[in-house]
Amino acid sequence: MKTLQEMALNFNKIILVSHTGGQLSSDGGLTLCVELMAKFQFTILADKLLRFNDQRRYCQHSNSSILKQLILQIIAGYSADSAATSLEKEPLFKLLLDKPSLASQATISRFWQRFDKDSVSTLQTLNEALIDRVRLLTNQTATIIDIDSTHSDTYGKQEATNYNAHYGTEGYHPLLATDQDGNLLKAVLRPGNAYTSKDVKAFLTPLLKHYQTQLPTTDILVRGDSGFATPEVYDVCEANDVFYIIRLKCNRKLQNLAEKFVKISDQTQWQEEETHYYSEIYQSASWPKPRQIYIKSTRVAGELIFSHEFIVTNLTNLTAETAFELYHKRSQMENYIKEAKTGFFFDKTDSSTFNANAARMMVSVLAYNIVNFLKQLALTKHDSGLCVSTLRIRLFKVAARVVHTGRRIQLRLSSYHVYHRLFYQALQRIQLLNNRQN
Repeated sequence: MKTLQEMALNFNKIILVSHTGGQLSSDGGLTLCVELMAKFQFTILADKLLRFNDQRRYCQHSNSSILKQLILQIIAGYSADSAATSLEKEPLFKLLLDKPSLASQATISRFWQRFDKDSVSTLQTLNEALIDRVRLLTNQTATIIDIDSTHSDTYGKQEATNYNAHYGTEGYHPLLATDQDGNLLKAVLRPGNAYTSKDVKAFLTPLLKHYQTQLPTTDILVRGDSGFATPEVYDVCEANDVFYIIRLKCNRKLQNLAEKFVKISDQTQWQEEETHYYSEIYQSASWPKPRQIYIKSTRVAGELIFSHEFIVTNLTNLTAETAFELYHKRSQMENYIKEAKTGFFFDKTDSSTFNANAARMMVSVLAYNIVNFLKQLALTKHDSGLCVSTLRIRLFKVAARVVHTGRRIQLRLSSYHVYHRLFYQALQRIQLLNNRQN
């Protein structure tokens, strides 16, 4: 990278600053991510599973190579496609991607244009294949699927963008699913005015079938807030022998049902908070059959009236208190979504076409999951909860120099890397992973 600037520092005038340090990289820790991707045979999977509307007769950069480059750029914290211009001859990226130069911004722009609806769906297929390999390594059987929606703001005239009254802004309204380990199982981009549960049956059905047939699974539990309190969700889960626990919106019928359980006596301690749990069989007018509901009634200290929460489930052998504890654990999904947005630019949908924006979202999902796999498989329990902004400081943003010798290529990292022990511990754990492939 060339620069014409050279500036003296005010605190010490004899120090001159310029970007003329030579062939140095600031992202030496990305080798951990590439080592992990190699364990999963990422490039082989991508070449096998991805499909593009690609009319090129000759190309210097394959679609899977561009995809890998974008994932590494996102993990490194480069949100804009234009970062490729500065990184085009970056020595570490060239080494990790095994090519003489990186795809330019113009090449990346054409890459997004090659996505249609079918090719976007193959990104989801690749995502599932990677998660399957992680699950085999961790011997998981039970699966908790949390479903939710979020909002991606738009600031132009992108295709299918629309006003969302709940969020009070223009944008898209993606539908997501995560598991208990924070993996993003699935994400679908939708117009901004789509209701929370719109197309949830088409979203859930293939997901449930995949995790019932592809992997050894004993139980699957689906959790969702009141936006998913719809017979579609219950019917899909029951048809696939899957457990569910969904919050219900309060209505007059449910309110009257809960009030029947409220007991007030002369011994009531009004200055202390009260919480009571109840179980009941209930049938809404839109349900073809009665279902189990649990009720949580809470009176705040100093208040006279109870507020009530309701959940519907086919887990009939739980106590009401246990059912609510299980439901409230889904709140962790909000943190996963926040991490995907702030750390991996999940909501960066600034292409003009809907399919290109859906592809951008899925590439962010892949980048998010690669780092999440790293946390699950290569870091200690103490460090596995770190967010990507911290991991960039401790692991990824390490000064590095690529040195070519007669027989080897040496990647020389900074001698003053404070977290070098964490780096080598993670690298060793990755290399010890058992290569069990399908």
